[in-house]
Amino acid sequence: MPKYRKKPVVIEAIEFDGTLDSVSKIDDMIRATGQYGFCRGDGSTIEGREFLNIKTLEGTMRADKGDFIIKGVYKDEFYPCKPEIFWKTYEEEKEEVS
Repeated sequence: MPKYRKKPVVIEAIEFDGTLDSVSKIDDMIRATGQYGFCRGDGSTIEGREFLNIKTLEGTMRADKGDFIIKGVYKDEFYPCKPEIFWKTYEEEKEEVS
């Protein structure tokens, strides 16, 4: 059976930790592409939020506190990723990539 290796790709991602700061950074990352990428849902306050609803190419997905919001490489798409999967798939880029 053929085997394939995942190509090395540098992505942008922000950890959603429930704080207003992380929500603002995620909002900035998404809006920089000209998109509106998440909804706040039930109208409660942002500070202390336990989840966000992220608009993805496959529909709206829930991002829980601790998840990473990843900007994809295909069409500036965004999607949530659980931290255990994120850290098995990615490592921090040490030098600035342009």
